[in-house]
Amino acid sequence: MTLLQTPAKAVAPPRPRASLRLRREALMGWGFAGPFVAVFGLVFLAPIGYALYLSLFHDRLIGGNSFVGLANYRQALTDPQFWEGLARVGLFLAVQVPVMLGIALLVALAIDSGRLYGRAFFRVAIFLPYAVPAVVASLMWGFIYGTRFGLVGNINDALGVTLPDPLSPSLVLASIGNIVTWEFVGYNMLIFYSALKVVPRSLYEAASIDGAGEWRIITAVKLPAIRGALVIATIFSVIGSFQLFNEPSILQKLAPNAITSDFTPNLYTYSLSFAGQQHNYAATVAIVMGVITAIIAYTVQLRGMRKA
Repeated sequence: MTLLQTPAKAVAPPRPRASLRLRREALMGWGFAGPFVAVFGLVFLAPIGYALYLSLFHDRLIGGNSFVGLANYRQALTDPQFWEGLARVGLFLAVQVPVMLGIALLVALAIDSGRLYGRAFFRVAIFLPYAVPAVVASLMWGFIYGTRFGLVGNINDALGVTLPDPLSPSLVLASIGNIVTWEFVGYNMLIFYSALKVVPRSLYEAASIDGAGEWRIITAVKLPAIRGALVIATIFSVIGSFQLFNEPSILQKLAPNAITSDFTPNLYTYSLSFAGQQHNYAATVAIVMGVITAIIAYTVQLRGMRKA
């Protein structure tokens, strides 16, 4: 008894019309993505590439621009001014970010609860400072902090007391933290509130039927449901803390003894480039700072999205 074997059918080559249609679809896709790719390469990839190029050279007074390899990176990793600024920003992050996100979360929970009278007004009022440019906010708070011409000085004169100077070296970092918190509480509140609005109300009803109180609903239902929003807001806040520049740069003119040119890594980079004419080393510090920020932000993302 013999087995009949069916010969395998040869795969027919694609028809010319189908191949032409696929090419047209590919070109159409690149037509939609092309503008974004061009802008992304121009404003993001090109500056990074140029900064990497600058970091490998050193502009000497005699000899001009010469290739030095990784010498600038070795200098940055042993630069005490850079590490002092990074430590200062790290302290700022460790204190200010939890305070800011905690306030934003409490406000979002209060508005979402439905028990807050005039919640539409509070939602707009708390978000409004985010619409104020950072430069304007820094100038406004700088004049409030003034002991000779600002609110603190007026209180001292009116009450005959001597309040601590908010722009003194020991308090200026906390004063900057207050400005940043005032600016971004509303932004983070909106992220949390938007995430809370997506949570199905049936979960709250089921928890209430099971006998859960308001606090139990918050800890067991609401917070786990908005975990992604919490992680995103934390990552944005971490990146923003490492990019701290506007507030100390504006307040530096009001408190030159408290805010030095290396107060933050970004301020240090700016001073190196525009005041010290050390463009190559400034690019190196910026790249090192970018790598550190990316590593910490990615670590926060991994820990935040890890399942309990």
